[in-house]
Amino acid sequence: MIQIRNASMSDAKDILKIYEYYVLNTAITFDIKVPSIKEFEDKIINISKDYPFLVLLDDGIIKGFAYSHAFYGKEAYKYSNELTIYIDHNSLKKGYGKMLYDKLEEILKEKDILNLYACISMPNGINKYLDNNSIDFHTRMGYKLVGTFNNCGYKFNEFYSVVWMEKIIGKHNKKVDWFHLLFMC
Repeated sequence: MIQIRNASMSDAKDILKIYEYYVLNTAITFDIKVPSIKEFEDKIINISKDYPFLVLLDDGIIKGFAYSHAFYGKEAYKYSNELTIYIDHNSLKKGYGKMLYDKLEEILKEKDILNLYACISMPNGINKYLDNNSIDFHTRMGYKLVGTFNNCGYKFNEFYSVVWMEKIIGKHNKKVDWFHLLFMC
């Protein structure tokens, strides 16, 4: 049975185990060293204060996680979030990523988030540490390519590029800040 729920501190070890594979064996993440369990616990706490940090369980076993966070942390970006997702490398192509992203979008729409962004590493040609699966996944999820940073990451003695992809999930109507209109004038 599949369940998606908010991550808890007790999930940090299992989440880190999923992430560890990607750090040590791929250029999907540009982390060079595996973060500590404490760093992941802090990440869960800090993100969960304002945004969703979700885990997907299949028969009680965590198979993936996804979260969103503020896009650059400035108030003018308050309607935008960056998303991150990792699926256990032995559990790919089962629809877990789509389920996690669909749930994230549902939650973020309720929080009045309009723009979603994904920063994705991209191989420069055929590469044993990275393919285009993440770009393809995001494209299937409705994301569009909006920018490329060439050769900006260096891992496994190779340079990698990064693409930014965007998905709009709400209408960009002018928002009225009634508090400032009524009390600050």
